[in-house]
Amino acid sequence: MAGDAAGGGGSAGDLQPHPVLEQLPDIQYCMNSPPPWPEAILLGFQHYLLTLGITVLIPSILVPQMGGGNDEKARAIQTLLFVSGLNTLLQSFFGTRLPNMVVGSYAFLVPATSILLSKRYNKFEDPLERYEQTMRGIQGALIATSFFQMIVGFLGLWRNVVRLISPLSAVPLVTSTAVGLYHLGFPMLGRCVEVGCPELILMVFISQYVPHFMKSKRAIYDRYAMLFSVPIVWSYAHILTASGVYDGKPPNTQISCRTDRSGLVGGSPWIQIPSPFQWGTPTFNAGEALAMMAASFVALIESTGTFIATSRYGSATPIPPSVISRGAGWLGIGVLLNGFFGAVTGSTISVENVGLLAVTRVGSRRVIQISAGFMIFFSVLGKFGAVFASIPLPIIAALYCVFFAYVFSSGLGFLQFCNLNSFRTKFILGFSIFMGFSIPQYLKEYQLSSRPGHVHTHSGPFNDMMTVIFMSNATVAAMIALLLDTTLSWGKDGGSNDSGSHWWRKFSSYNSDVRSDEFYALPFKLNKFFPAH
Repeated sequence: MAGDAAGGGGSAGDLQPHPVLEQLPDIQYCMNSPPPWPEAILLGFQHYLLTLGITVLIPSILVPQMGGGNDEKARAIQTLLFVSGLNTLLQSFFGTRLPNMVVGSYAFLVPATSILLSKRYNKFEDPLERYEQTMRGIQGALIATSFFQMIVGFLGLWRNVVRLISPLSAVPLVTSTAVGLYHLGFPMLGRCVEVGCPELILMVFISQYVPHFMKSKRAIYDRYAMLFSVPIVWSYAHILTASGVYDGKPPNTQISCRTDRSGLVGGSPWIQIPSPFQWGTPTFNAGEALAMMAASFVALIESTGTFIATSRYGSATPIPPSVISRGAGWLGIGVLLNGFFGAVTGSTISVENVGLLAVTRVGSRRVIQISAGFMIFFSVLGKFGAVFASIPLPIIAALYCVFFAYVFSSGLGFLQFCNLNSFRTKFILGFSIFMGFSIPQYLKEYQLSSRPGHVHTHSGPFNDMMTVIFMSNATVAAMIALLLDTTLSWGKDGGSNDSGSHWWRKFSSYNSDVRSDEFYALPFKLNKFFPAH
């Protein structure tokens, strides 16, 4: 009876579990194996289009509240795109060297909103002057917090934290990093269902079904599904706009659905190179800087989860803690550049672009560097870049539904290293993920109600710090999982075998596996100047 139950009615010896794999198979181009140049350029352009979603969204939320119009919004988007391109190149050459895109971070919205609502800006009656003064305040806070990330990263402090992560604690971290952005998926798609749903259906059909119906020697439909689906639905949205379907609709519907209401093309210059301190000299406030540091801490945790997922989809070995710490330091430099140029928000690693690596099965570093070139090029040629940036956000949100799902599943993939028959594993996994969603939801309900936020001390910056940290699903889930995994010691091995730590132990030090140099070594023989420990 026991044998029948275990084997599903057959012999238990006939069935073998899937082997544990340190590197993900079936990736056609890994980190160090670039595709041919024409293919790499097309793939890089796909990644560029995907970054436009968050690049357009954050300035569109903040700039109008700061007092800026379409011209200021277009310039802020142009600046954020330019700096994100620079940061992506720096991260790919000198940071983790993973195929990651560096984009604006959603985590910085709370402290940025707190700054723009500060009473000291109410004295400026001219909207443009108020916008410039507010931007200077955000710049100062970003510059101050960048040193926090650089110190944590380059001095190896973050390395000591990351060494505590096991495959078990990586599951809540990575999965929550993806699912924590659920509001950018179907809720944003739902703002214009007639445009977003066709894109979602078409993207899934082309990437998942068409390759099985239409066989070809080279991957085409799954690899370029985004380039096939987006122009079709974008043209469909333009037809709806031109035919007057949205005439007389509420303003929010028109902004989400129409292809001619973003104001970006008219507000963008033909050619303009963003320059440091273009809005004036930054201003500094200690309380605002502390709130920004909390946001940078959240962005650092979420980026760590994205680094772990990227190493998987790049078919690399698990990323050593010292390399993650190095990447954290370069993220700090990215935040510094954002502050210098006035990019409205700080930097983080793009989650959606990691999902695109999975869809295309191309984890090449060169593709990401080409995409960074597109970001810089189209940020300088403002009019041309604004055309692509005017793609309705529900179309981008439909893509997020697919790409976030791949990052979520990469987190679940680390369960293969864990003992799922252990009650210790079940408790840590279930409790951390559940609380990672329950605690942020509790705080969000307070924000949406007429009551003041649950964190309401006399210190506004402290309130912002607590709100930013505990409204992040990934941060809450990761902290709980890490705490429980390191303190709950069951069995002779202290629970390390249940957590899968024995599988990752040899990757805890850079020099303990010869493959680390293959994937993560710095170019130009810089490793001898910046040794990894």
